[in-house]
Amino acid sequence: MATPALTGFSVMSLLSLSYLTWDWMSPNHVERQSASANILPVAHPPHIIFIMTDDQGFNDIGYHNSDIKTPTLDKLAADGVRLENYYIQPICTPSRSQLLTGRYQIHTGLQHSIIRPRQPNCLPLDQVTLPQRLQELGYSTHMVGKWHLGFYKKECLPTRRGFDTYFGSLTGSVNYYTYNSCDGPGLCGYDLHEGETVAWDQRGQYSTHLYTQRVRRILATHDPLGPPLFVYLSFQAVHTPLQCPRRYIYPYRDMGNVPRRKYAAMVSAVDEAVRNVTYALRKHGYYQNSVLVFSTDNGGQPLSGGSNWPLRGRKGTYWEGGVRGLGFVHSPLLRRKRRVSTALVHITDWYPTLVRLAGGNASAAEGLDGHDVWPAISEGRESPRLEILHNIDPLYNPARAGSLGGGFGIWDTAVQASIRAGDWKLLTGDPGYGDWTPPPALPSFPDGWWGLERHTQPGKSVWLFNISGDPYERFDQAERRPDVVKQLLARLAFHNRTAVPVRYPLEDPRAHPDLNGGAWGPWFGDGEEDPWDGVPRRRTKDRKETLKMSKTKSFFRRLNTRMMSNRI
Repeated sequence: MATPALTGFSVMSLLSLSYLTWDWMSPNHVERQSASANILPVAHPPHIIFIMTDDQGFNDIGYHNSDIKTPTLDKLAADGVRLENYYIQPICTPSRSQLLTGRYQIHTGLQHSIIRPRQPNCLPLDQVTLPQRLQELGYSTHMVGKWHLGFYKKECLPTRRGFDTYFGSLTGSVNYYTYNSCDGPGLCGYDLHEGETVAWDQRGQYSTHLYTQRVRRILATHDPLGPPLFVYLSFQAVHTPLQCPRRYIYPYRDMGNVPRRKYAAMVSAVDEAVRNVTYALRKHGYYQNSVLVFSTDNGGQPLSGGSNWPLRGRKGTYWEGGVRGLGFVHSPLLRRKRRVSTALVHITDWYPTLVRLAGGNASAAEGLDGHDVWPAISEGRESPRLEILHNIDPLYNPARAGSLGGGFGIWDTAVQASIRAGDWKLLTGDPGYGDWTPPPALPSFPDGWWGLERHTQPGKSVWLFNISGDPYERFDQAERRPDVVKQLLARLAFHNRTAVPVRYPLEDPRAHPDLNGGAWGPWFGDGEEDPWDGVPRRRTKDRKETLKMSKTKSFFRRLNTRMMSNRI
């Protein structure tokens, strides 16, 4: 049965052969424009509303799955531009860091896992963030919702990283009503903040509603003819815990699987929230000069009700189910609306795209990995992006079957890494669970459910797919196309030479909420030295050095494995 399919998409491969003739050691394979061309003249820069959901899977929206009721999101996408070749990162912190910096996580030191609540770590302070650039261009900037980019000292807080106001939670997961956040047994604290203070008086309100009310208040009190507005609405939903007002659950009462039922209800609550935000945009006079971007942060978690079907993999993996995201742009300023775009777009692209829309210059001189994709989105032009580095994580569990020899002496295939170039996608090391998981239908998962279509091969550390012809990653071509494998391994080696050291410090016991008034928040003193300051780091060049881990790094790997579990 596989032969016809292989024949079909081998023709697709021919379309990408020109990609293989490039100089693979050059910095970037992207169409360049002059700096002056990157400046968009506008009479009044548009108001920008960026909405991000948490853990919403590829199959968890109405226009991909009619079982999920999202009429508002469906209509906004249908009347705008739906992005069907859009990529994010497999977990929370990396996606958010790349959105706000326009840089791959190998260039910010956040290439391993997430920032834990007790880690003295945050988005590097030398990075100029998207809201900071927009502030320079005269924007009023506001963030509402989940931060998850570190908070060990005040300089890391959203209000110090470019946002005029902030209302939300600093950690990765909180109770939707009590706003308690736990980082292990006995390690719980309150996490809802108004600016740089704890918002104790807000507990008891459902976070999706609370965050929506705050955005509507911002829109009601700001002058649409005054300074342009940037609002980053980062919903906690639909991340665990699965909590939702009962009225959203009732329409899904016939859905047999309880986690799936609650999860779907949470998605519908988000849909209603977006409807209320767009209503406020119209009511208060913003809509005609606004750009609304909708994006997920990573793939869904089937163990917690999510679904990425028919894509392979899940949250926390580099299969398509972990990194291909839901996304669309809705705006009266779009030149070609009501269409589906297959232009290649990555979450790093929003930084230069939105800066240019705001009238600024986000040229390559800033060292960004993102590209201005507005012409591709608005006018239907070809995307300037032809390559995506999904990540290189030197601390993740090395694949036992991997070796430098297995990577033709170019790359150690024990290292977890993934790259997309043209039609081709390469994965090395351990990409994570490679299941094709249908939407859960039974009340609970029977034993053996997860093995129904598990096509893992022992002793394997390299996979190659033609994603354009095989988006579900069912036909591995690594053995058939060693020429492509070598080219992509060379690209990984090139990118790795530009990587900065991993920032993943030990957890600090001083962060315990009990020592900070019962709430999560900054615990470092003013002027206190960072844990990585003055510590020399060297890059590993061969497998011996890569596998020579200290006890601390071994601990990090074990912790990372737990974090990829259903608990996160």
